[in-house]
Amino acid sequence: MKFLYKAGKWFDSHCSAERKGYGMRTEGMNERKIIVGKDIAALCPEFCFAAIDCQVENTPYNAELWQEIEEFSIAFRETYRMEDIKKHKAIAATREAYKRCGKDPNRYRPSAEALLRRMVKGLSLYQIDTLVDLINLVSMKTGYSIGGFDADRIQGDLTLGLGKADETFEAIGRGLLNIEGLPVYRDEAGPIGTPTSDEERTKITAHTTHLLMIINGYSGPEGLDRAVGYASELLRNYARAENIHVKSMKYDVCGYRHSALDAESS
Repeated sequence: MKFLYKAGKWFDSHCSAERKGYGMRTEGMNERKIIVGKDIAALCPEFCFAAIDCQVENTPYNAELWQEIEEFSIAFRETYRMEDIKKHKAIAATREAYKRCGKDPNRYRPSAEALLRRMVKGLSLYQIDTLVDLINLVSMKTGYSIGGFDADRIQGDLTLGLGKADETFEAIGRGLLNIEGLPVYRDEAGPIGTPTSDEERTKITAHTTHLLMIINGYSGPEGLDRAVGYASELLRNYARAENIHVKSMKYDVCGYRHSALDAESS
């Protein structure tokens, strides 16, 4: 089946390479490391990510961006049914990752799936601010669950691991979330993001000027470059993004390789 993307098609992704390493990390982006823990590496061997770090100007609302969101919503609603959503490669892979980690993806839905289900139900997307709206659009068009953080609120390095039963997680707009068994990014102060929701402590606000966006590819690396390109385009067009730096964790048949997809000032 086909999925909508920028020119009316929602792209698909596929990966068949085998992962051979664990606990790998990316460096750069103001020297912050993003580390994939052995638990996630073992349970989700196809996992890759791309992280965008940039300076931005957030605004309460952008009419042109919202027009793009409305156009996408109408096209998606007219073309797809509820049962089509979980068949998208990226969404299906994230749901499978939840199952492997011991979490029910029907009860704790990945954010991309939850957003698209609203579209099919005829419900409007919540309008938050330009950065959040932009990230939601990228997520809906690509199927990736994306973490969006105020980078200046993150304390130290980030590690992706499994959520624990005793961890407190104040999900944005929904209160306490049980993250036991969910893939979760943690900084030195605690958990900040899952594919279902991000945490209040490091959320994007009207005062955010330094953005970290993490695109999570549980389906593998193919498609991440296009998602990064699209996200970067939107950030330049609608958030006056500058000093855009992108780091990715990818791998080939010989193991991991970490490369910068883009590193520029604009």
